[in-house]
Amino acid sequence: MNKNSTPPASHEILPLSSSVKEALAITLRGTEELLIESEFAQKLARSEQTGKPLRIKLGLDPTAPDLHLGHTVVLNKMRQLQDLGHIVIFLIGDFTSMIGDPSGRNVTRPPLTREQIETNARTYFAQASLVLDPAKTEIRYNSEWSDPLGARGMIQLAAHYTLARIMEREDFATRFKNGSPISVHELLYPLMQGYDSVALKADLELGGTDQRFNLLVGRELQRHYGQEPQCILTMPLLEGLDGIDKMSKSKNNYIGITEPANTIFGKLMSISDEMMWRYYELLSFRSMADIARLKEDVQNGRNPRDVKVELGQEIVTRFHSKQAAEAALEDFVSRSRGGIPDDIPAVSMLGAPLGIGQLLKQAGLCPSTSEALRMVEQGGVRIDGATVSDRGLKVDAGTFVVQVGKRKFARVTLG
Repeated sequence: MNKNSTPPASHEILPLSSSVKEALAITLRGTEELLIESEFAQKLARSEQTGKPLRIKLGLDPTAPDLHLGHTVVLNKMRQLQDLGHIVIFLIGDFTSMIGDPSGRNVTRPPLTREQIETNARTYFAQASLVLDPAKTEIRYNSEWSDPLGARGMIQLAAHYTLARIMEREDFATRFKNGSPISVHELLYPLMQGYDSVALKADLELGGTDQRFNLLVGRELQRHYGQEPQCILTMPLLEGLDGIDKMSKSKNNYIGITEPANTIFGKLMSISDEMMWRYYELLSFRSMADIARLKEDVQNGRNPRDVKVELGQEIVTRFHSKQAAEAALEDFVSRSRGGIPDDIPAVSMLGAPLGIGQLLKQAGLCPSTSEALRMVEQGGVRIDGATVSDRGLKVDAGTFVVQVGKRKFARVTLG
């Protein structure tokens, strides 16, 4: 790819039609930041005028084979842009995975082997297709253009960015200040991610808030290669079931998109009424006007549990089927005997993994461990709607709704 030092030709400032304004509003829904909004509005206007769709890029390194609802926040945005008629590029970072993304880390991340990358990548697009329209999605691997660069090309690419700019990254600056090792190959990661945007001629790149620096590098490199700089859309990190930390398998506060329908529905019903609106905004495909009406209904006396059921039904239908969603609701109602009360106490405790007897006692659901174990034997204990039958159960860290008998509930966060 030849470098062209001539900047892109300036464009006439176009008026924004009602459809462009609507597309911009859809783009901004639930986002953290759009850089630069006026530039993107003009890209939308030119796209409408010329009939040429924008190229929307999302890059994911296949560092783990499973996706959860937190990952779908950015995928949902891609689907919305896809439905507006633009080209969605699902970029699998098979090359950059071998470097290891240092974003937000205080230590060097071991790079993945080629075998690990290939194993994880096989499941990525299949899972992403539960959100994206696979027939309208362009799948690319960044090894297509990164491998041919070679040593000469890598040196030429590195000449377009200074060490001082790279060291502005918070994680690099912190590690350098603390005397923690920074490997030279890590400094190449933002450059290679930015070069992806050059290769794909991206108009917009999406990412989490922790990717902001890398996305900005893409803008700068596109200028060096004579392209119009991409705009940047960062998405918030979805809080997990505990409502505090971002959704993560390591924190056991996640909802996997390939989990059974009953599990997905039960976990969604366990979130707090307040957190429900956050999930609606970031995960639901319903319009903001619809969500506003639901909020108004609740303010006027509608049970928020019923609104939460609608969210659970929508999400389960998306990743399973309408029939599975209906069956999950029936199962939930049957097992929880009417569902979870609106106001249940929240209890935080330490000591994971914790025996089920101690957990019930410390949560105030049973007066003693012996009584707790007796309730387990009688089938009167449920965690997220599932009956506990093992007296020796050790409960791992996470957040879940615990029920004892018909009327005792607690939302337990165990650390």
